Amino acid sequence: MKIALIGYGKMGHIIESVALERGHEVVCVIDKDNQGDFESLAFASADVAIEFTMPQMASVNILRAWESGVPVVCGTTGWNVEAMKQEAMKRNAGLMWSSNYSVGVNVLFVLNKQLAKLMEKYPTYKPNMTEVHHVHKLDAPSGTAKTLQEAIGDGRLAVSDIESIREGEVPGIHTVVWDSEVDTISISHSAKSRRGFALGAVIAAEWMKGKAGWHEFEEVILN
Repeated sequence: MKIALIGYGKMGHIIESVALERGHEVVCVIDKDNQGDFESLAFASADVAIEFTMPQMASVNILRAWESGVPVVCGTTGWNVEAMKQEAMKRNAGLMWSSNYSVGVNVLFVLNKQLAKLMEKYPTYKPNMTEVHHVHKLDAPSGTAKTLQEAIGDGRLAVSDIESIREGEVPGIHTVVWDSEVDTISISHSAKSRRGFALGAVIAAEWMKGKAGWHEFEEVILN
């Protein structure tokens, strides 16, 4: 499969390594200094583009990829994803977005939804959440934390109630706790490196080849 990379920071380099290990060809790499390559034949030849950049650039990058007919797997957080979701459906243009492409985190998403549903019967349990990331992460709470919170619901856990910690080079730790007077239930995911996110993004790109419209990584996990 031919892959284009949009964004060539730490994640971009790891994604490139994983893609090559899985037998794919990286046909174009776009970073801030070569934006004109969106219009290149190399970019247009890609089956899928993988986008990990900055919140203010995500929608622009996706639109430019669509102009060349290239579907996008986007991992950028902290921007108006909902607007681009509607645009993808309107245009029938290929877009997958996830707040986190780790396979393990997406299993956590599924478990979190099931647990939140079950706990509706037990109002004495109160949820809380903590997320820890490296000091370079710009958004807080993380996109992953917001995804977990949305499944629980504002009525029980508000975004403002999520504790966000920024320290060292921590790839990412997310913990959801349901606490009562008699006991505590917790589910947690701790990333060991960024490689898990990169692997998931490449798996998502493999799944997105030839597809149009809006998709979420949970579809890959559950099917």
